[in-house]
Amino acid sequence: MTLSRRHFFFGNLALPALALPALAAKKPAGEQPNLLLILVDGLPSWVLGCYGNIEAQTPNIDRLSQTGTRFLNNSVCAPVAEVSLATLMTGRNSLQLRDAVATGGAVTLDKILEGQGYVVQSAQSSAAVEIRPGDKPFLLLVSYKFQAPYDGVAAKYLEKYAKAKLDTFDREPAARTASRDREMLTNILANQRKATAAVSALDDEVAALLSKIRERNLQDSTLVIFTATCGGLLGRHGLWGAGDGSDPVNMYEEVVTPPLIWSWPGHVPSQATRPELVSNYDLVPTLCDLTGADLPAGNLCGRSYLPLAAGKTLPKKQPWRTVVFGAYQNTGMARGDRYKLVQRDGGKGPGELYDLRLDPREKVNQNANPQFLTVKTALTADLAKWIERYSS
Repeated sequence: MTLSRRHFFFGNLALPALALPALAAKKPAGEQPNLLLILVDGLPSWVLGCYGNIEAQTPNIDRLSQTGTRFLNNSVCAPVAEVSLATLMTGRNSLQLRDAVATGGAVTLDKILEGQGYVVQSAQSSAAVEIRPGDKPFLLLVSYKFQAPYDGVAAKYLEKYAKAKLDTFDREPAARTASRDREMLTNILANQRKATAAVSALDDEVAALLSKIRERNLQDSTLVIFTATCGGLLGRHGLWGAGDGSDPVNMYEEVVTPPLIWSWPGHVPSQATRPELVSNYDLVPTLCDLTGADLPAGNLCGRSYLPLAAGKTLPKKQPWRTVVFGAYQNTGMARGDRYKLVQRDGGKGPGELYDLRLDPREKVNQNANPQFLTVKTALTADLAKWIERYSS
């Protein structure tokens, strides 16, 4: 099918056929794998079978998860696609990007890897990808847009869900804070069916991309990363889209924890999950670590999670973080493995605090509950320190 797609950082690049690495590479196998990075705007993890959904049919993405490692707590720094993509491609957080779509002169991932000898290609569909033999590794970035109104979904996918009950979706009345996509909250079941059909169409796109890798017998030398710039609500909390679907901006889990899957046979454990808190500001440091590239200049807050993806245990003296952070416009977030704090206007605006273990759907705001004062105080201090250290 033809999905509605957005071509962002690489919109001005031509689409030459990829120059793929010859079998007799000079560097040891695995130092510079081919990279297939699949990025989807607005795709929540909770609509995928591998993340627990039993109604949406996503066998190919699920199979990718089975052949690799699925991150259970992947977060984004900004709850909107454009700024989040800028973070993914530069390693800079949303405060440093000033909530702008522009990268502010930052070096982007494609330029970093070109400096390591990679051939870069970008596309917005599997049909636009052409792979030819060559002597250099490649970075292939394929981007999709999973956002309302899901135009162009083929009839065969719509028919698949024509009578689906979609009990895993919520059908709440439109929230008073809803600021975008309110029309999607009317006749909501029909719109949820259309969105689910778009998920299955995307799943077939993933299958087509992986097929092209297998046709060239490159699956063992290609790292596939499947992720999203942000998630979406699709009716939960009486909202539809991402963080900017409400006023004020929201940081609900469905928005800020999109999927992240790594698959690379022999290098990334299969049928594995990682519970650690990772963020999209970690991607650039991680791929620099993998390929041997130097980190771009700047006050980056991210850290390489390559050891986690490889199934390794971190040294006790280098434990993984316990909190990840986000910021967009007047809203900041500090998310731990159990509690999440959302602040607005530096704590002067309406705030939220959730116990994600007991209340994973964020129904009960504990911000004013004195029993949570210690947790709130600690996360408030953590967020303030992060903003002070990484706002420039």
